[in-house]
Amino acid sequence: MKDKRLLVTGGAGFIGSNLANRLAADNDVVALDDGYLGTPENLSDDVEFVEGSVLDDDLPTDVDVVFHLAALSSYNMHEEDPTQGARVNVEGFVNTVDQARQDGCDTVVYATTSSIYGNRTEPSPEDMAVEARTGYEASKLARERYAEYFHHHYGMSMAGMRFFSVYQGYGGAEAHKGEYANLIAQFADDLAAGEAPVIYGDGTQTRDFTHVDDIVDGLVAAAENELNGVYNLGTGESYDLNTLVEKLNDELGTSIDPEYVENPIPEDIYVHDTMADTTKMAAATGWEPSVSFKEGLRRVCAQYQSTASQ
Repeated sequence: MKDKRLLVTGGAGFIGSNLANRLAADNDVVALDDGYLGTPENLSDDVEFVEGSVLDDDLPTDVDVVFHLAALSSYNMHEEDPTQGARVNVEGFVNTVDQARQDGCDTVVYATTSSIYGNRTEPSPEDMAVEARTGYEASKLARERYAEYFHHHYGMSMAGMRFFSVYQGYGGAEAHKGEYANLIAQFADDLAAGEAPVIYGDGTQTRDFTHVDDIVDGLVAAAENELNGVYNLGTGESYDLNTLVEKLNDELGTSIDPEYVENPIPEDIYVHDTMADTTKMAAATGWEPSVSFKEGLRRVCAQYQSTASQ
């Protein structure tokens, strides 16, 4: 992608800033963010930052492609105020896409979620049955249905990317997310500080941990190929949380056992296991994840090792 004008909503957040900074090397990039979980400090000087909400009436949607990543992006965020969650995640999506349509943009790549697959220890394909067990999941499924509407009614290319467990570490753009950061980032920071990471339940739950660099590659590939429909972005591998702590201890040279606590999320809605089937995305674009679990942990832990050596 080169010499395009691009909008990234949620562009000062974790994934959004990584995407905006990557694209700004060869494109004119606008990052829109309301500052809830984003900060312009994440952005390079080449990115134009616009403070605003996806609910605003006059968005900077006169662009070639919209990457819509803005959302209340977790179960807890959404449940604090389900009405506001629906406004941001659903109304904000429709508002952004419709303004883009009116401004002549016909290519949108947007974030949805893999949690709608529920508990899966085998790879989850995009065509399997899904359901909403939480308000957050319902809002992301609503995005997918509205994307179908914009595609069929207006001929727009609407690519929904079902992210799996995305991480980078506090040495990247996750630090400002705090308790909402990926478990890899949180656990590494705890261990490096000599503290026990807290695990809900017994630690046997598994996640398809996907490095943000691979997510960014997938988002760009979706735009370049003007994809339509929904696509998984994950690795096709999963690791349980006990193994995660063990591997982080190995990488950091620490030996700290986790603390196990009762899971505060009801079991009937808690997603215990995730794993992506990336066959569809690979066939459509040639995209494949390139950052292994081992390499990803090395990158996350590098900041602590360099600090310790100084």
